[in-house]
Amino acid sequence: MKTILKHIKGDKVIWALVALLALFSFMPVFSASSNLAYAGHGTGNTLGYLVKHLIHVSLGFFVIYQIHRIPYHYYRSISRFLLPFIWILLAYTLFFGVEKGNARRWVEIGGISLQPSTFAFIILMVFVARYLSKTHKEPITFKSSFVDLWIPVGLTLILILPANFSTAAFMFMMVSMLVFIGKYPLKYLGIIFASGLLLLISFIGVAKVLKAVNPDKVPHIFERVETWENRITRYSDNSVKDPDEVYQIERAKTAIATGGIYGLGPGKSVQKNFLPQSSSDFIYAIIVEEFGLVGGFAILGIYLLLLFRIIVTAQKANTLFGRLVVVGLGFPIVFQAMINMGVAVELLPTTGQTLPLISSGGSSIWVTCLAIGIILNVTKKDEEIAAENADKAKRDAALQKLIEKQIKDDEASESDVKEGEDYSIEDNPMNAVLNK
Repeated sequence: MKTILKHIKGDKVIWALVALLALFSFMPVFSASSNLAYAGHGTGNTLGYLVKHLIHVSLGFFVIYQIHRIPYHYYRSISRFLLPFIWILLAYTLFFGVEKGNARRWVEIGGISLQPSTFAFIILMVFVARYLSKTHKEPITFKSSFVDLWIPVGLTLILILPANFSTAAFMFMMVSMLVFIGKYPLKYLGIIFASGLLLLISFIGVAKVLKAVNPDKVPHIFERVETWENRITRYSDNSVKDPDEVYQIERAKTAIATGGIYGLGPGKSVQKNFLPQSSSDFIYAIIVEEFGLVGGFAILGIYLLLLFRIIVTAQKANTLFGRLVVVGLGFPIVFQAMINMGVAVELLPTTGQTLPLISSGGSSIWVTCLAIGIILNVTKKDEEIAAENADKAKRDAALQKLIEKQIKDDEASESDVKEGEDYSIEDNPMNAVLNK
């Protein structure tokens, strides 16, 4: 254990909180995967899903370890070169990706399904942090920022929006938060908000017109608009009683109500057998059902502690880029968790946001671990600087002691000479030898 801890750098509290969430995830994932097991092979045996989750989490921690060893300032330049590549991947996913639930969000590489939008989020946030750190001492004009910042951001969001509105909206919200913290002019940010809203309304309007003209041949990129409308309508209008629209959220609310204060116990959830996304999007409802409000508030508390530690880490970062990277990658992890919990209790409309480090799924776990690895690298840099300063202080103190000791010795020698001023060389006993 000491050998392992010796190689682990960075903020130990963040390491501990991340490990705690990951270890806890095995219980709800093992329990909530039963419906997938019945649907997949009809046996209800969830051991395979548990092993799969173990592999995902293990690879995630391997990503954290490897990423936190690379100096974070390297990502400043890497983000520029990776952004065009992710645009190509997003465009390919939008038109040729794997379709699940009339949404093309995945690509398969070597038999592994990946969601490129999650990786795009990391690259985009680092890119924005790089821009803000580069221009913080210069006067920002709207024209230059529009070309250098908002066109790359807008292109990324446009490629994600048709298949995943919630992710695109979440990314835009997080980018806006980061540029606000980075002291981007508010008047320019207001223009961007208005422009984005206008584009979204135009996109929805075109989808409605195309559907009215030919309902059977609506282009694929506009098919999800009706789903967005249904979710918002159902959330804002309690009179909507379509079972297909309310099924998941009603099952989630039933699970939470059944859990009570202390829950039914690990593995004893009933609603996991009826809730389609019980191991991913609605896993928080299963946690509350099995562990009660005590377990639900405990998970919420861990995320809030993680948020607090991220704020502390951002304040301690020795560069503006480091501070912005910590905020840009750390805050979304906690906010995503809050959105997932809010959906489960119907405080927010239904989205596809998973519970970070707890929900099953390879892409979501790996991307979260990638972000945590970069954050830990920022804290590791601070630790190294602090250690170097401490060593330097010790060396200076030791050198000062040697100097003081030498001065005392010199003063003692001078005092000895003064006391023996009547000393004559003739009295030296060595003269007898020399006269030989």
